[in-house]
Amino acid sequence: MTFTYDISKYTPAQLCAIPMVILVLSLILLGFTYMQTGLPVTPGIEFQGGISVTVMTDDTADEISAIFAQFPLISINEGIGGGRYILFESMSDSEFREFALLIDQVYPAANINQTGETFGKTLQSQALMALFFSFIGMSIVISLVFRNIVPAFAVIIASLADIVMTAAVMNIVGIQLSLGTMAALLMLIAFSVDSDVLLTTRILRRQGKFDEKIQGAFRTGWAMATTTLGAIFAMWVVSTWAQITIISEMSAVLLIGLLFDLMNTWLTNAGILKWHSEGGTLSNLFKPRKKGGRS
Repeated sequence: MTFTYDISKYTPAQLCAIPMVILVLSLILLGFTYMQTGLPVTPGIEFQGGISVTVMTDDTADEISAIFAQFPLISINEGIGGGRYILFESMSDSEFREFALLIDQVYPAANINQTGETFGKTLQSQALMALFFSFIGMSIVISLVFRNIVPAFAVIIASLADIVMTAAVMNIVGIQLSLGTMAALLMLIAFSVDSDVLLTTRILRRQGKFDEKIQGAFRTGWAMATTTLGAIFAMWVVSTWAQITIISEMSAVLLIGLLFDLMNTWLTNAGILKWHSEGGTLSNLFKPRKKGGRS
């Protein structure tokens, strides 16, 4: 089957319209989450503090909830090998002593891990700094490589949109920000830049008609994207079936991000490059390019 990618009949504004609407809605959602939690994405216990308990038990979720009814229970998740992974909010010292005593009586072989609120806030700042400096470093490198503000801006805005939209969907589907999902967001920057640089390089540094160059870039980019999506989807299926929560969440974040990357690369970035190749004037935003025109 041969894939073609013909955007000659669309204006740059039309190509960018849907991604920009989704980007604005995503920013609004992240803003609401930030006002509620202090972070754009709902934080996990690593970033807000809390207690995790891993137990091997046949008790149902309702039975476990009844046992810990007097404590701030967050969730009860499936663990590896039929166990349970139970999360609680932070507790006072006296409350934690009562909690530890109850655990020792009901589940003496349980494994308890506690993350303090202060340590969680420290991780918050470090994680945000890592994401910020990664993005800034990427932006500097892209600007130096292309030495043209418009193509560099196209790559940067497409990558930023991937992160913002993925973070918004994480809030919608309930994937919390953890050390694993933060690593997935950092990986997503690399995936995003790879596809955007491929498109931009093909358009700017190859001779020929604009439509031919973008179709050639699309065929290569489509092959790369489907291969990567297939591999990550397989990782998500296996990790979800095996109940490896951290890998399942990381692969889910990457799947969401890569799907958004397809849209932002071949609509947002392509639309900006099309506008740039036509002269970059305001009128060209709303005027379709004649098919086969040269760049």
